[in-house]
Amino acid sequence: MKRLWLWALLGSLAVPVAADPALRIASGSVARSEVVAIGRDVLVEGEASRGVAVINGNARIDGVVVGDVIVLGGSALLSSKARVEGDLFTVGGRIDAATGARIDGRAVAYPSVGAAWLTLLEGPSLGLAAGSPVVIAAKLALLTAWLALALALFAVDGRGVLATSELVGIAPLRSFVTGLTAVLALFLLCVAVAAFVPGVAGVPLLGLLVLFGLLLKLWGMVAVFHALGGWISRALLKRTAQPLNAATIGLLVLGGLKLLPWAGTPIWWMATFVGIGVALDTKFGRREPWLESSVPSELALG
Repeated sequence: MKRLWLWALLGSLAVPVAADPALRIASGSVARSEVVAIGRDVLVEGEASRGVAVINGNARIDGVVVGDVIVLGGSALLSSKARVEGDLFTVGGRIDAATGARIDGRAVAYPSVGAAWLTLLEGPSLGLAAGSPVVIAAKLALLTAWLALALALFAVDGRGVLATSELVGIAPLRSFVTGLTAVLALFLLCVAVAAFVPGVAGVPLLGLLVLFGLLLKLWGMVAVFHALGGWISRALLKRTAQPLNAATIGLLVLGGLKLLPWAGTPIWWMATFVGIGVALDTKFGRREPWLESSVPSELALG
C-alpha cells in the first residue's frame, strides 16, 4: 500500500492537466495529510489540517487551512470565510483575499515571477517544443550526467545515499512538501539578499545559497533514483538489485517518463521536490543535527 502513491502520481500526470477537475475538500470534511495538487486547482471548503501546496494551479480557500499555503505558478483566492493559520506564499500569481478573510501568518506574493524558476528544475528553457530534437538531445545529455553523478556519490558515500533513499519509500508526500517549502524559502532568501545586501557582498551569499540548493537536489535525486529502481526490482522483477543497478533502473525509468510531452516535466518536478525534501530530512543521509558541538559534554560543563 505504501507504494500506491507512485501509481497514483503517474496516473494523474499522464493526462493533459487542463482536463483535471479541482481537488476539493468539501464542507464538513477534514484533510489530515498534506493537500498537494499539480496542474489543477485546490478548493478547500472544509479543513486542511496539514497545509496546502499547489503547482501550476490556484488555491481557492473557503474554509480553514491550519498549516501553510504555497502556490507556485498560480494564485491564492480567499473568500470572506477563509482562514489560513499559517503563512501564505504565491510565486507567479497573486493573493486575492475578500473582506473578512483571515491570514494569521505572513502573506507574500511575487506575481511577476514567470516560468524562469522552472529552469532550476530542468524544465523547458530553450523556447522549443518538447519533442524538438534539440530538447530531446539535451535531456539525454542530462541523463548521462545524472548517471555519472550516481556513480560518484555511491563511490564516495553509498551508505548515506541508501539512508536517504529509505525515507523516499516511507514518507514521499511529506518529503515532497518539505522540498517544495525549501525551494520557496531559498527563492525568497535569494530575493532578500539581492534586495538588501550590496552587490559585491551579495554575490558570494547568493552563490552559497544556490550551491546549497544544488547540492540538495543532486543528492536527493540520486536517492530517488535508487528508491524507485529498488521498488521496481522487487515488485516487477522479483529480485533485489545492487544499489548502483537500482539507481540506474530508476534513472532510466524517470528519464523515459521525462520525455513524455505532457507529463514528463511535472513528473520530474515531483521527483525533484521529493529529492530535496529527503536530503533535508535526513541531513544528507546522516540523520543528525546540522550544527553539532564537537566539544565533549564534560568539558562544555566546565
